[in-house]
Amino acid sequence: MTAMSDEELLRYNRHIMMPELDITGQQRLRDAHALVMGLGGLGSPVALYLAAAGLGQLTLVDFDAVDLSNLQRQIAHGTHDIGTLKVTSAKASIEEINPLINVNEISTDLDEAALTSLISDIDVVVDGTDNFKTRLMVNDACVNTRTALVSGAAIKLEGQIMAYDPTLEDGPCYRCLYGDASDGDFNCAENGVLATVVGVVGTIMATEAIKMITGLGKNLAGFLLVFDAASMEFRKLRLPRNPDCRACGSRSD
Repeated sequence: MTAMSDEELLRYNRHIMMPELDITGQQRLRDAHALVMGLGGLGSPVALYLAAAGLGQLTLVDFDAVDLSNLQRQIAHGTHDIGTLKVTSAKASIEEINPLINVNEISTDLDEAALTSLISDIDVVVDGTDNFKTRLMVNDACVNTRTALVSGAAIKLEGQIMAYDPTLEDGPCYRCLYGDASDGDFNCAENGVLATVVGVVGTIMATEAIKMITGLGKNLAGFLLVFDAASMEFRKLRLPRNPDCRACGSRSD
């Protein structure tokens, strides 16, 4: 573990000033590796805030290119990025914010075996993908490798966030909540989403990732946080572990 440079001490000064985080927490961020799944409306603020916060290594996964319809909410990309791979566009935005971050790009579609292999040395996975099939695959890979996971979703005026903490006894996973759910019409491409809603949800996801890396505060594991922008209300619902869950139900703690 190398000492922080003067540039790093100045850049992260407002973190280091916090007694809850201090230089120890900032060092944990610098030494951490996070995987961001999806660089859309949720993954954009996640990636940008983790980079700004000083998370040392980010691996970005998304096989889509930037489209004009993305720009209403996907703040890691700009008009000049249309047609560019989202991982490449997001990497450029990250490096503009913080050139000290090591960024890896993966622009291929991953199956569960490839994903499981990829996250073997990851500290936390942050999932901002937009379909149940991928979310459940990511969840199962994290449960199998005992890797921390923050998962979020947003549609119309609503969003939700939950976390899987492998160190938490009886902690539920994403599949405990949704089982073998399929997408149907539950996506923003079919229903729309308010631009700022994904910003709120993505920022909370980044916050949870930082907390899980540093041990700051109490993370959302065991709860589902629901956000309703129409009424500007948050609800924190207790989420029990499903003993029959085929991802974590037979897990031995």
